[in-house]
Amino acid sequence: MKTTLVAKLTGIALATLISASAFADVTAKFAVTLSDKTHQGQGVARFVELVDKKSQGRIKIKPFYNGALGNDVQVTSSLQGGTIEFTVPQTSTLTGMIKEFEILDFPFLFGSEQEAEKVLDGATGQKLLDKLPAKGLVGLAYWENGFFNATNSKRPIQKWEDFQGLKFRAVQAKISQETVKALGANPVPLAVPELYTALETRTVDGQGTPSAVIAALKLNEVQKYLSLTKHSYGAFLPLVSKKFWDSLPPADQTILREAAVETRSFQRGVAREQAKGAEAAMAAKGLVINDITPAERQRMRAQVKPVWDMFTKDVGADLVTEVTGQLSK
Repeated sequence: MKTTLVAKLTGIALATLISASAFADVTAKFAVTLSDKTHQGQGVARFVELVDKKSQGRIKIKPFYNGALGNDVQVTSSLQGGTIEFTVPQTSTLTGMIKEFEILDFPFLFGSEQEAEKVLDGATGQKLLDKLPAKGLVGLAYWENGFFNATNSKRPIQKWEDFQGLKFRAVQAKISQETVKALGANPVPLAVPELYTALETRTVDGQGTPSAVIAALKLNEVQKYLSLTKHSYGAFLPLVSKKFWDSLPPADQTILREAAVETRSFQRGVAREQAKGAEAAMAAKGLVINDITPAERQRMRAQVKPVWDMFTKDVGADLVTEVTGQLSK
């Protein structure tokens, strides 16, 4: 009788402890590269708001904008170590640890945002997310940075030959540098904080980023031409530290996943509206903007085919076939 009573009391105590843990208050830091006004920053703000609402105020996430906690590489490392809980880098940041993410950086891979969504929001995108926990990270959904367009201070880029001889900023990833080379320009690897000054002093002639980011970084002040090359598509990926994730009860993990997915459509909408608005605003300030004909974009795509061949070895021919097969339907 006494043993049964002790067992019951122990069970009640354990259930109480689990219940208290499941409803415990949670605080976390969210490192953000860009400002709160950008498509990235507005996405984070909406995510934080949804998490607060869904958790009834229990999960409090504090965003740190403008790279206040470090650049994407530094912050992602901090997530792996468990000292920061959230960040939202472009997927390129992950290619050093997971080669398969490089498929998303193949130049001229996607012809539209809808093609990108088809791959990212489907089985292929999930397959890539499934590789993250082994590296101490958890991916929640894919958001949008947008199509990369080329700016420079020399001339409009209307065909691939117009890249020739330009000193062109490349992100610090090999595939970006090889793409610049394939187009006939000279790659200069630079981090974002160095970019404005490098363009202003003509250390580099041009660069490629989404139009909304060009405006946010005020690069139109130090560039003359914007060519809508759409040579690469950038996806943001909200990440969680696995150490932090594993400390949460399943109900809270569900809240975070749902909030990230619900934010996705909103954030992508902001990204696309900001791109249009940025181009109009920069044109009004004197930036010369030109589009690229479909035929010339195909010529550019053919010119970078050696880059595809080079990096197919890294990501795997099966994955390349899987992605391109979806885009041909």
